[in-house]
Amino acid sequence: MAGSRFLMVGAGLSGAVIGRHLAEAGHDVSVVDARAHIGGNCHTERDPETGVLVHVYGPHIFHTDDAEVWDYVNAYQTFLPYKNRVKATTGGAVYSLPVNLHTINQFFGKTMRPDEARAFITEEQADTSIAEPQSFEEQAMRFVGRDLYEAFFKGYTIKQWGVQPAELPASILKRLPVRFNYDDNYFFHRFQGMPEHGYTDMIAKILDHPRIEVQLETVFDRAQAGDYAHVFYSGPLDGWFDYELGRLGYRTLDFERFTYDGDYQGCAVMNYGEESVPYTRITEHKHFAPWESHEGSVCYREFSRACTPEDIPYYPIRQVREKALLNDYVALAEQEPGVTFVGRLGTYRYLDMDVTIREALDTARGFLDDRAAGRTPPAFYTAPL
Repeated sequence: MAGSRFLMVGAGLSGAVIGRHLAEAGHDVSVVDARAHIGGNCHTERDPETGVLVHVYGPHIFHTDDAEVWDYVNAYQTFLPYKNRVKATTGGAVYSLPVNLHTINQFFGKTMRPDEARAFITEEQADTSIAEPQSFEEQAMRFVGRDLYEAFFKGYTIKQWGVQPAELPASILKRLPVRFNYDDNYFFHRFQGMPEHGYTDMIAKILDHPRIEVQLETVFDRAQAGDYAHVFYSGPLDGWFDYELGRLGYRTLDFERFTYDGDYQGCAVMNYGEESVPYTRITEHKHFAPWESHEGSVCYREFSRACTPEDIPYYPIRQVREKALLNDYVALAEQEPGVTFVGRLGTYRYLDMDVTIREALDTARGFLDDRAAGRTPPAFYTAPL
C-alpha cells in the first residue's frame, strides 16, 4: 500500500544514516542505488593483487569537531588514529603542507623562529596594497605573497578548477593557509581517524537493519515516488527534474591507477603545484591505513576536468551562473511534494563526511518531528543557497 515505506535514493552516507534512523523509529525503508555497491564516493574495497584497502573514488579522510558524529561512526566501525600529512613537489623540491614554519624556512633557505617568520611573511612577502581581496589570487597574494602563491597555490588551483585563480572568488581560500610553527597536521579538528575496515564496511553496518531493504544497480524513476510515503533524494538536484533548466556545473576527477612493488612515495598524498605537471596529486592508498603492512602498493594519479553528463560529479562549481541556476532549481524543488533533497548532490554543496552525517541526522530527526506534528516536510532541511 502507498505510504507504508520510505525511499532513500542513494546508498551513500546520507541515505544510510537517514534510513537507519527511520528504521530504528519503526518504519520500513527501501534504499536504491544505481551503482553495484553501497557507499557512494566513499566506497572502499580490497585490491586483490596487493591486499591494499583502496579508496575507489579518491581518498576520504574523516575529521570532525562534532562529538556526536564521531561517536556515531565509531558505533559502526573502529576508527584508528590517522593524521593527514600532505607533501608537495614544486620547483624540484619536496615540502610539507599546509605551508608551515618548516615549509617557509626550507623554501626561503632560512632558519627563522615563529615570530621572525610571521614578520617576514606579513611585512616582506604579503601584498599589503590589497586591502579587500576579491579573488582567490588576491587573497593568496595578500596573505602569503607571490613566491609562495606561485609555488603552492597557482598551478594547483588552475588544474583543480580549470580557470585562472583571478577568476575564482576569494572565499575558496577561506583560511590563512600558513602556520608559523612546525605543525604539519593538515586538519585542525580534534577527532581524526580512518575506519579500520573501510567506509563501505561501516556503511554496510549502518544499513544492516531488518526494516531496511537495499537494491543495487537500480535506477530510480521519479514516477516511483508515489509508491512511498516520502522520498529522500541524494542524487543530483537538477537530475530530479531531468535537467529541464540546464545542468549545474561540476568538476570531475579521472584516476590513473598504477601499482608499485614497494613504497612509491613514502606518504599518502603528494601534491604537484606546477601547472606543467598535468595531475594535481598522487595518492598512495596503503598509507591511509598505517596500521596495515603491504609489500605492494596501489597509487592514483588524479586529474581534474569539467564534468560531462557521462561523468561522476565531484565538486560543485557554484559560480555566478551556477548559483542563478541553483536558485531556479530550489524554487522548483520547494513546489515538489513528497521529496526531501539531501547530501552533496541533492543540495549542490561541497560537504565533508562529518557534515553530511550531521545533516542526515538532523534531517531524519526533523522529518520525524514534522510527521508527528502533522507538518509537511520541507524540500530542504539545510538550505542550499
